[in-house]
Amino acid sequence: MAEPVPPTIVNRKARHDYFIEETIEAGLVLTGSEVKSLRAGRCNLVDSFARIMRGEAYVTNVHIGHYDPAHRENYEPTRTRKLLLHRGEIDRLEGKLKQKGLTLIPLRIYFNARGRAKIELGLGRGKKLHDKRQSIKEREARRETERAMRSGRRR
Repeated sequence: MAEPVPPTIVNRKARHDYFIEETIEAGLVLTGSEVKSLRAGRCNLVDSFARIMRGEAYVTNVHIGHYDPAHRENYEPTRTRKLLLHRGEIDRLEGKLKQKGLTLIPLRIYFNARGRAKIELGLGRGKKLHDKRQSIKEREARRETERAMRSGRRR
């Protein structure tokens, strides 16, 4: 019997607000009750971001809800959490983040095959309002063509 796959928490707003130029996978330093809460899908990535301070990477504003059975060991839901990256990756990211307009945004949190919590970070450049409108137009056009193709096959 196959094991149930834990949920993947996705930041849908990130791809709407940013052009994602590159993605990076990092580990997360979590407490036991935070991991259980993540497995239950109680997480929100909206308005979260990552940054590099004193040579270490941290993610801020990731809201991981309380795990009720662990009431004694509860934690601050939006605390700053350390990311596990190699020194070379941190140095490379720090160089890229110094460029004007680049930000490190959490795209999704998931569990890998070994059961470890991972976070996918995107190196993004903010979209302007007209860019967002253009993205919406392109998405609508793609949907219309897919609908037309499907209705054409049915005849």
